[in-house]
This record gives sequence, structure tokens and C-alpha cells, in this order.
Amino acid sequence: MSENLWLALEIGNSRLHWALFAGEKLCQVWDSVYLRAETVEQLAQKATLGDLLSVISPPLPLSPLPPLLLSSVVPSQTQIWQSYPNVHVITLDQVPLKGMYPTLGIDRALSLYGAGRTLGFPMLVIDAGTALTFTGADGDKNLIGGAILPGLGLQFASLAQKTGQLPLVELPHELPQRYPLNTEEAMQSGIIYTLLAGIKDFVEAWWCDFPQSKVAIKGGSSTLIVNYMRSQYPEIAARLIVEPNLIFWGMRSLFLGLTQSPP
Repeated sequence: MSENLWLALEIGNSRLHWALFAGEKLCQVWDSVYLRAETVEQLAQKATLGDLLSVISPPLPLSPLPPLLLSSVVPSQTQIWQSYPNVHVITLDQVPLKGMYPTLGIDRALSLYGAGRTLGFPMLVIDAGTALTFTGADGDKNLIGGAILPGLGLQFASLAQKTGQLPLVELPHELPQRYPLNTEEAMQSGIIYTLLAGIKDFVEAWWCDFPQSKVAIKGGSSTLIVNYMRSQYPEIAARLIVEPNLIFWGMRSLFLGLTQSPP
């Protein structure tokens, strides 16, 4: 295996998201479940590459352990991976965007930076994960700001968990009827149409301020949301760039900066 292999790990709200790079080339991406602290510590102490990698399930055999660049929004999981050999935890002050505030999520900052570096600034990034977030920067890499609301899955789960009679409803593959005659589809309609209208409002407001800006979308619900948008707002959907690896693009730029020159 080439000596320039390295791993990127994004610790999200529900899973571990991995990427394998060979220098600047993104080779593979995959997901794995959270690990217990004892698991990583024991494997790291043994320095048994095969054992560790069998847990995180990489798509390729790796030897020796490659460097690991880590981004996390879950402090307890961040601490677990501190015992991995040759790990570098990304902090907000390492992301070269201007005007960031201290509580900005590192995932939002890296995704915005990666999208802007690759596709150009100004840039608006929509992350359709557990939470739905909007994060934008202008042409000079100044953070304009953003918004956060519950994502699709979280909204459905909330209704099921916090009400007495509403069921847990799955996301439909197609845009539902707006005014259905049953509870399950009424929940689908209410959540999906309201969320799509919100996305439309934020994107159009952004384009009023930055008409030439690109808008990129990532996250577990991104493909489904864009499909809904194609039915409801096809002109907006046509301009959305679906790219699940935005955060890895940002981590790649930072890794190259750490090993070569500033990003």
C-alpha cells in the first residue's frame, strides 16, 4: 500500500463516517457504528491493525495504521478516538473561514469550507442529516451565518414519541398528496411540504443576496429531499448540487495543509 494513505473520520450524531484517501484522491467512503471506549483502547494498546480495522470495517486492507484526521460533534466519541495512533483532531480555529462564532459546529464549518474550496465561494451548504442546517459564506470566505431545524427523520420521530396516538411513519419515496384522507399520509404531507417550503425560502433569500452562488446539499436525507424538490420546485432542484462528501473535501484541504502548505 502507498505511504500517502490516510483516514478521515467524521463523528456524527448517530454514526461514524469514514473516508480513505491516497493523498488528495478520495478512494472510499463507508459508515460504522459508535464504539465503546474500552474497544478502541484495547485495540490501540495491542496495536493490532487487523483487529482495529475489522471493527471499523474499511473497504481495503491497510498496513501500517495510516494517519487519522478526526472531526466530531460528539465529545464522548472524540475522547474515545484519542487513543488511536497518529490522530489529529480538527478544531474550529483550524478552518480558514472568517467571522466564525465559538459554538459553530465543526461539521458545518468543514462542509462549507470544503464546498467553497472545491466549487467556489460564495457558497451555501444545506446538510440534511439528523438536523437540517443551512450555512453560508460570501466570496471572501466570511461566514454569513445559517439556521438549524429538526431534520425529516427527527420530525417524524418527535411526533411519534411526544404524542399519544400518532404512529411512527416512514418517509415516502415520492412526494405525498398535499391533503390526504388518512393520518399517516397527513403526517407525511405536513412535515414534507413545510420543510420544502422552508428550504425554498432560505435558498431564494440566499440567491437574492448572492445571485451567482452555488448551493450544495449533503446528508442522509439529501437525495430524498432533492427528489421531492424536483416535483415541487423543479427550478430550484435543478441548481442544487448533491454531494455527500463535502466534509471530507474540507478535511482533505486541511490535511494537505498540515502535511504540505497552508490551505
